[in-house]
Amino acid sequence: MAPKAIYLHIPFCTHKCFYCDFTAYVVEGQPVEEYLTAIDREMEVTVSQVPPGEIEAIFIGGGTPTVLNPSQMKRFLTSIRQYFPNWSPHIEYTIEANPGTTTPELLDVMREGGINRISFGAQTFREDLLKDIGRIHGVSDIERSVRQAREAGFDNLSLDLMFGLPKQTVQDVKDTLERAVGLQPEHFSAYSLKVEEGTLFHHLYERKKLPLPSEDDEAQMYLLTRQYLAEHGYDQYEVSNFAKPGRTSRHNKTYWYNQEYYGLGTGAHGYMDGVRFANIKGVKEYNARLQKGERPVAESYQVDRNEDIENFMILGLRLMEGVSKDTFRERYSIEMETVFGHVIVPWIEKGLLHWQGDRLVLTEQGLMFGNDVFASFLENARID
Repeated sequence: MAPKAIYLHIPFCTHKCFYCDFTAYVVEGQPVEEYLTAIDREMEVTVSQVPPGEIEAIFIGGGTPTVLNPSQMKRFLTSIRQYFPNWSPHIEYTIEANPGTTTPELLDVMREGGINRISFGAQTFREDLLKDIGRIHGVSDIERSVRQAREAGFDNLSLDLMFGLPKQTVQDVKDTLERAVGLQPEHFSAYSLKVEEGTLFHHLYERKKLPLPSEDDEAQMYLLTRQYLAEHGYDQYEVSNFAKPGRTSRHNKTYWYNQEYYGLGTGAHGYMDGVRFANIKGVKEYNARLQKGERPVAESYQVDRNEDIENFMILGLRLMEGVSKDTFRERYSIEMETVFGHVIVPWIEKGLLHWQGDRLVLTEQGLMFGNDVFASFLENARID
């Protein structure tokens, strides 16, 4: 079956944040129009090889896709519709946005192009902390952008929040949650800071100049986030994601259900016809490859049965619904306990996993040590 989801990458941003290790480049001086020509060409080449069926979810990420001006955005969205014309009546069509970059004119173009969900990178509502992590927006930009999106007719908004930031306190997180919930978005993603190599924060961390919260404080921030959002009507459906009823992210569930998806744009990852791949990084290199009419794949590999089974467990256990042993049996014609019983039983005994009917689910304690649980399934499948 053709993938039912698409990820497209716009690698440009106004300013690169201090923690960011994504494929992103400051837009000034970049060949934006040439890039839009190249990604149009990649869509054409890709669908000629893997023709699309009905599309259920589209996600435009970055970078900051909303650095495109209205004319560029219209061109880009028109290309997507041209090559992927068959949309589900209930399609979820998301774009990432930095607060302060979504003008009323751009919002109108986005709506006309089919986008029906915006994910704003708010991160925190503490003004000085936004500057300290390299964000270009302020708290007033978050509030104004949400208001303008509502006025433009968007009824599905998500806010990204971060915790574990330098100099951040548990009280800061509580204050941010109060301000954020007051804006009544339909969805929240809440992530702990990861200090990635090649970032300014990693440079400071190596020199012991990055004043991070203690592990105990970071754990309290996560617990507070879960509790506060639950009390205000947001159901936690994944380790880092919370939504009002009926507003879970369908695109992200593509990843957690270990389903295939198109990946388009420089640095994008995709999963098609049993092959996982990553596109080349670098705008000029990407553009040059597409000028030759070639797919810009840097590396790819066929996913074997063992890896597919491991991914099913690792990704599925991130969801609060866990993984179904009935679905496992139907998909792989073998029992989950036969393949992973030696991994599952010790975690159950330690109180980090438990059974809910036919589903294996993280416990409350397991949520705090999820990465340890997930890692234990890697290269650990026992299949005769």
